[in-house]
Amino acid sequence: MSSDINIGDFLTTRAHLNPHKEALFDVVADKRYTYEEINRRANRMCNAVLSLGLEKGDRIALLAYNGHEFLESFFGPAKAGLVIMPLNWRLTAEELSFILKDGGAKAIIYDADFSAVVEQIHSRGEDGSTLQHWIEIGEQPADFALSYEKTLADQSDEEPADKAEKDDNLFIMYTSGTTGLPKGVVHTHETVFWGVLTGANTSDGRFTDKYLLILPLFHVGALQPLMTCLYGGNTLVVLRSFDPQQTWALIEQEKITTCLAVPAMLNFMLAVPDFEKYDWSTLRWIMSGAAPLPVSTILAYKELGIEIHQVYGLTETGGPACLIGPDDAARKIGSTGKAFFHTKVRIVGEDGKDLPAGEAGEILVKGGHIMKEYWNRPEATAETINDGWLSTGDIAIQDDEGFITIQDRIKDMIISGGENVYPAEVESVLLQHPGVADAAVIGQESKKWGECPFAIVVKKHDDLTAEELLAHCNEMLARFKLPKGVAFIDAIPRNPSGKILKRVLREQFPGSADQ
Repeated sequence: MSSDINIGDFLTTRAHLNPHKEALFDVVADKRYTYEEINRRANRMCNAVLSLGLEKGDRIALLAYNGHEFLESFFGPAKAGLVIMPLNWRLTAEELSFILKDGGAKAIIYDADFSAVVEQIHSRGEDGSTLQHWIEIGEQPADFALSYEKTLADQSDEEPADKAEKDDNLFIMYTSGTTGLPKGVVHTHETVFWGVLTGANTSDGRFTDKYLLILPLFHVGALQPLMTCLYGGNTLVVLRSFDPQQTWALIEQEKITTCLAVPAMLNFMLAVPDFEKYDWSTLRWIMSGAAPLPVSTILAYKELGIEIHQVYGLTETGGPACLIGPDDAARKIGSTGKAFFHTKVRIVGEDGKDLPAGEAGEILVKGGHIMKEYWNRPEATAETINDGWLSTGDIAIQDDEGFITIQDRIKDMIISGGENVYPAEVESVLLQHPGVADAAVIGQESKKWGECPFAIVVKKHDDLTAEELLAHCNEMLARFKLPKGVAFIDAIPRNPSGKILKRVLREQFPGSADQ
């Protein structure tokens, strides 16, 4: 085993220490794997991609649901220094094509459920595409793709001879920027290792824990806890995609002890008819992230005897930044807690100076788990990281005990059902319609999703309809990015520099997306 920091070797080490302990229950596949079994399969996948001619530093895109294949395809190649690009399977072929080209992916491993969108990408044969190998998870792969299981079966389950080192890139996770173009957040084996240590030393984790994974693994909010669980030797119960009733049933059936969910998921769980019939007595806590959780939801779970621990973090921080722990969850309801272990947090004003307790300012985060860079975007990296401090673009206050409470966002990002939606990206699509003279997108409150995009448009022609615009967006954007409504006005309010006055628009259109 390598003495260097290598995230893929989490499986190697656990297979050595606890070979017969259950590592994973893949609910949809109805398969259970020990640490030894899942490690052998991961090694086979590693050796498979190496046999295709891929080398350390090459990028492998991963378009797959939660399941054992995701773990094998992530941790196996990572052992040998291959860089994983987890892809959001809600994106369109056009959006995915940009990311694949920007990241320079040489191979893609994809679930058969996404074969249609992958075939669209393959058929384009666009200039600049670096894709050379296609591996399909399914029984009847496309004629241009290799079979996932056959590819594994043909390979050795021995550990790769050459291992990744701590400074090697581990994954590139794309998140849309305020310019509308997705940016690849690069994390190394070392930054992820510090993120794992940070989570393991701050959260109330135990060796005997059974963790229910319901967030999609293309999000850092799912990937980081996954790695922390493997590091801690926990058992993972992996749900392919979130279903609120099945979540309650699995908590009872598998005796789940911990979980992480976004606010929308927690609200959906409370809406399940007769959810009280399930036994959740083994559940110690649920961590909530991606967006501030309403106090009413926290109190509703408190009445059930379930602690909700709010967490705050970003893709750029590798997940962790602040967490409210079990000792303070009830006393400081609404707070996201204090800085994680191995993490520093500051609240600063516009001049960059620290603010006193109680004053709202931007959150800066520093720690070994901060991203290395934005892929091929040195200017954006320099704008975001200064002297090791990451500018989050989020506004919060810190009380005299050091507890952080999120207030607002400097950036205009909308969080809908746990998914980040950047107005600039949606605005760009709206402006591509020949009947649109100007456009702006804001977030409106939604009981179901937390927030939803709402479009404000200036027409070029009087005959333009909201239905026509929404159909246009539907062809170019993932569903969670689609505006839930459209309003037409004479002019978009802007400041002297031309920046859209989103505050004015929010005041002008304060309605709910549920109406």
